[in-house]
Amino acid sequence: MTGFEVRRTAPLVVGLIFVVASAVSLTPARASVPSGTPTFSNPLNITNRYQPFQPGGVKVYRGTKGKTREVVVDLYRTDTRTFRLNNRNVACHILQEIAFENGQLVESSLNFFAQADDGTVYYFGEIVDIFENGAITSHEGSWLVGGPQGSDPPETAPATKATVFMPANPELGDKFKQEDLPGVVDETDEVVGVGVTVTVEAGQFDNTIQILETSNLEAGTETKWYAPGVGVVQSTAKGEKLELISSTLRSP
Repeated sequence: MTGFEVRRTAPLVVGLIFVVASAVSLTPARASVPSGTPTFSNPLNITNRYQPFQPGGVKVYRGTKGKTREVVVDLYRTDTRTFRLNNRNVACHILQEIAFENGQLVESSLNFFAQADDGTVYYFGEIVDIFENGAITSHEGSWLVGGPQGSDPPETAPATKATVFMPANPELGDKFKQEDLPGVVDETDEVVGVGVTVTVEAGQFDNTIQILETSNLEAGTETKWYAPGVGVVQSTAKGEKLELISSTLRSP
């Protein structure tokens, strides 16, 4: 090693140095999931590979839940919304997700995302409309950073912080919480697979990451596969499967 020479080191110390160095070299480097206060200098510039946002984009999923036919449409809206976080305004993109069961509208939600300077995408909450026979019957699961404003459902739960939705460079074994508001929403996400190839009706997607979702509020698990430049391409749970059938978002 240039500029470093060991002249008189006891054999035991040399051996100890060798063991420590070997252990360090054999331990894979890991990208830590951010836990500090994020900085948002240009929050609408979402460049995250696995949670991209292209205003005007559309994705369509189709699948089944038991004997029920499901269709989900994701609309990457062109309007934005600003939230107050850590005494600063943060502009967020809006992803509208619309779900149908056997051809009937059952849910529509507005989801708010911003990217921090380190490339992590943060989740600022969602407004949920649950439908029955064409009428809104509930807003269960609604939460927003700062709580409801204006025409938001008054029962929307207030959150004091945004959550990590997708790290900048997710790695195998990474854990984070996309939803974390006790008694309202809870979701723990773990990267359980990387470099996975997934084939769905929309095509073949390489280098996807596989994320396992669990919750303290309900039993069971859900697994999702995220593709570079596209986001979620498939999700599965017990008795349920949903896969991407068309997308204007494309892998790079």
